[in-house]
This record gives sequence, structure tokens and C-alpha cells, in this order.
Amino acid sequence: MGEPLDPSSLVSDELSIIANRLRAMVVSEVPKLSSAAEYFFKMGVEGKRFRSTVLLLMSTALNITVPEPPTELQEALSTELRAMHITVPEPPTELQEALSTELRARHTTVPEPPTELQEALSTELRARQQRIAEITEMFHVASLLHDDVLDDADTRRGVGSVNREMGNKLAVLAGDFLLSRACVALASLRSTEVVSLMSRVVEHLVTGETMQMTTTSDQRFSMEYYMQKTYYKTASLISNSCKSVAVLAGHPTEVAALAYEYGKNLGLAFQLIDDVLDFTGTSASLGKGSLSDIRHGIVTAPMLFAMEEFPQLRTVVEQGLDNNPANIELALNYLGRSRGIRKTRELATKHANLAAAAIKSLPKSEDENVRKSRTALIDLTQVVITGTKKRDAPS
Repeated sequence: MGEPLDPSSLVSDELSIIANRLRAMVVSEVPKLSSAAEYFFKMGVEGKRFRSTVLLLMSTALNITVPEPPTELQEALSTELRAMHITVPEPPTELQEALSTELRARHTTVPEPPTELQEALSTELRARQQRIAEITEMFHVASLLHDDVLDDADTRRGVGSVNREMGNKLAVLAGDFLLSRACVALASLRSTEVVSLMSRVVEHLVTGETMQMTTTSDQRFSMEYYMQKTYYKTASLISNSCKSVAVLAGHPTEVAALAYEYGKNLGLAFQLIDDVLDFTGTSASLGKGSLSDIRHGIVTAPMLFAMEEFPQLRTVVEQGLDNNPANIELALNYLGRSRGIRKTRELATKHANLAAAAIKSLPKSEDENVRKSRTALIDLTQVVITGTKKRDAPS
């Protein structure tokens, strides 16, 4: 049996197009701002483009017959097509509708819309869905720039962080600039529902970071609070982006909800594994990771599960671990004796399975490309939970 297909290989050409377009979109008339904004979009530093891969695969996975696109979508597509000088047929007159109904009643075939129009609509829809991927990447990188300032991070993606190389002020402004460019791209889609969904993501990113910074003692050690914060900081972006792709295609609420569920559960699984890797790194042994979260006083799932077995671990964490090697050693000892790592992996697997189930629940399709993309989305759930390297999840 051959090697499983790399999910990103199905959309590699589009990923290159999006990468080039992003580099063009973040150019500013102020050179220093351009340098900071494009820092993580440069060749070799742009990351794995995980979110773009998911969204492009989701776009194809949802390439199924939709009963009737919403009026708002029809109008937006018609406006863009007219701007491209493509003729858009007028809505059928009352007489045409009556004739069409009569022909159907006689079992006479009613001609389909012209192929040229179908292709134009399909191409334009794909371009709009690609724009969601671009907006998502800009939101994500903006959040990384801001997070690195808050965390006083020195590195990101194997290179010096923007705040270290160019200063905190420019890093913050670069993040703001990316958000503004993303908002312009978002407005160009002319979909109030998508604007609402993606605007909520920005609210959630800010809410999640604030939750992390301002926790009470009880909240800090609450699994429920941790999961809510994780949704806001990591899963909201991919879930609402997936839903936006479905909304742009005019899918009914049930299908859009499945796209959202896939993104939400994939995002939660992604972060849970990232929290494990903070302790283990590429090794199965504890203490081989960066331990950056625990050093910053951020309590994640492995420690929360460990505290259920060893309540005294909470006291050790409350005493502080930064610049306290003895307490770090003690905390790792408790974690190693507990099932904290295992239970976190099990919870990640549960969410990965829920994500896969959402894809399997989509309306059936015999289209080969649709089926390949759905298989790739399911494969990605396994890629996430078997990861051995920390990814670009916000810290």
C-alpha cells in the first residue's frame, strides 16, 4: 500500500497563488511597515499554511449542488461578473416561469443555464473562497505579531520575532495594518453574514488573550475555562472561516454548521496537541519541549489533568515556576506520574474524531475531486493528533 497523499498536495498550486497575493497585499507606502507586515509572508518563513490548506480543501469538499443560492449571493456574484463584462441573464419573467413549469409538467427537459455562465460563477466563487483563506492568514499572522509582543517572545518560525528585530511598537502597528488589510478584503466580498462571522473572530482573539491575562485563581485551574479560552484563541478562526466558505457557496444552514464543526474540533485538537508538545517537544520524554507556557504561568490541559490526580501540584504552580528550577522539576515529576499527557492526547483524539464525523455527514457526492478533498480533510485530523512539532498556535 502506497504512502498516504499529502493533503496540501491537492491545493499546492492555489497555495502558491495565495502566498504571492498575500505578499502583494501587505505592501505599504511606508517601507518599515511593509518590512514588518510582510515578515512572515516571505518565502521560507510563511509556515505550513495549514489554515489555507483546510479552507481550500473545504471549498472543494462543499462543491455540491445547492438548491438555490441566497439572493445576496446572487446579487454579489452578478455585480462582480458584470464588472468583468460577463453577461448575466436577467431573472426569469412571470411568463418564462409559467412556461418552464408547464414544460416540466410534460416531462420536457428545460435547458440548463449556459455552460459559460456556470463556469464564470464557479471561477468567481472559488476566487471569493480563496479570499477567505487570505483573510484568515492575515488575521492569524496579526495575532502572532501581537502575541509575541505580549509574551516578549524572541523567536517565531525559527527566526527572530518581529518585536525583537524591529521593536514592540512596529510589531503592534504591523499587526494592526494586517487586520486593516484583511478588513478591506472582507468588505470586498459583499456578504453581511461572512463579515459578521469573520469580525467575530477578531473579537474572540482579543477575548481569549484577555481571558489568559486576567484569570482568577479558580479560572486558571478550570478545564472548562481553559477550553473556552482555547476556542477563542485558536479554534474560532478556523471554524468561522470554514463556515464562511460554506456561506459564500450558498449552502443551507445544516451544511454550514458541519463546516463550522469540522473547523472548531480540528482547532481544539490542534491546540491540545500543541500543549502536549510544549512539554515533550519531538521526544516522548517530559521536559524536552520549550516549557514556555508553564514558565509564563499558563496552565494547560496536561497540567490540569495531572492536578485531578495530584491536587498538591496546584500549590507548586501557584508558587511560580519561572526562574524556579526546583519547582519546574517537581511539577514535571507530578505530570510524569500522572495520566495528564495521555488524557490530553485522548481529548485531542476525541475532537479529531468529531471533526472527521462532520465531514462524513456532508451530503453525498460522487464527484472524484469532492471525495478526494473530503478524504484529505479527514486525513488532516490524523496529521494534527500525530504531530511531533509545535505549530503556529497562538501561545
